[in-house]
Amino acid sequence: MKLSILDQSPIISGHSAAQAIAETLRLARRADELGYHRYWLAEHHAIAALADPCPEILLARLGAETRRIRVGTGGVLLPYYSAFKVAEVFRMLEALYPGRIDLGIGRAPGGDQRTARAVGGGHREGVGGPFSPSADAEQFPQQVWELIGYLDGTLPEDHPNRRVRVQPEVKTAPEVWLLGSSDYSGLLAAQLGVRFSFAHFINAQGGDVVMRAYKERFQARSRDTAGPSPREAGAHTALCCFVICAATDDEAERLARVVDLRRLHMALNQDLPVPTLAEAEKRSFSKEELQYVRGQRARAVVGSPGSCKEKLRQLAATFSADELMVLTITGDYATRLESYQLLARAFDLA
Repeated sequence: MKLSILDQSPIISGHSAAQAIAETLRLARRADELGYHRYWLAEHHAIAALADPCPEILLARLGAETRRIRVGTGGVLLPYYSAFKVAEVFRMLEALYPGRIDLGIGRAPGGDQRTARAVGGGHREGVGGPFSPSADAEQFPQQVWELIGYLDGTLPEDHPNRRVRVQPEVKTAPEVWLLGSSDYSGLLAAQLGVRFSFAHFINAQGGDVVMRAYKERFQARSRDTAGPSPREAGAHTALCCFVICAATDDEAERLARVVDLRRLHMALNQDLPVPTLAEAEKRSFSKEELQYVRGQRARAVVGSPGSCKEKLRQLAATFSADELMVLTITGDYATRLESYQLLARAFDLA
């Protein structure tokens, strides 16, 4: 089973955004040594706990800091941008690091509606405002289709930009992944014949059905078009899980208190950095708050290396996942790094 990393560049209380980005580079170098398969960077805007609004820029540095591991985005929030510009950015990255670049694409706003309007420059405003469900449903599939066409040089003859030159002109192209936590992106990925990653750390319910539907529709599409996808020989899935791994189950549970408090902050619309473990241990929960955080634990795998390995393998089997991707946030960067190191040993990645 291939194991990969999703990094949101968390800003832990008492640390700066610059420190968080430095820790991302440090973790990427170590992941390369440990044998992780991919390292993805997420895009978020105007969130005090997360430091990376432009993963495509940090990705250029990440490629230079590593040697073997695939690097990419998880993902670029395509509705904000021109499909043509994203294609050229990722062709440039592919020219720099051929055969190592992944382009993960998402459609969520990655921040509040006011921020969405600012990032998008107002060009997405319509009847429902920026990123309204109707606007997404109408424009996002077209954007993804055009992006793939620009990357592969496959736009049809009647497309108005068919003759536009996409640079740099390179022989290879990044892998394209659609990311999602519902059936929308899964079915679109099947229709377009690209890879699909399900965000279990966002939605723990129904993802197994979404993943199976993606694979079934992908194969049906291949038969309907008399062959596999132009990009992929077959359906390919990744399951992204939130994981905290420590030497013992008890220690992992202690570290997970940070995530419990972080998720409560989010539910209460409190825009704060990731709490430290000391801050989390000082915070008492009301009966209602405790019920809420316990309900969120279905989205996380917490435990010792053996326990985490068993739970992750069970999830991979349930979801028919070809790969596993791990997101870890704790109350300090040392225990976050240690969690990934313990998992790498448990899965014999080296």
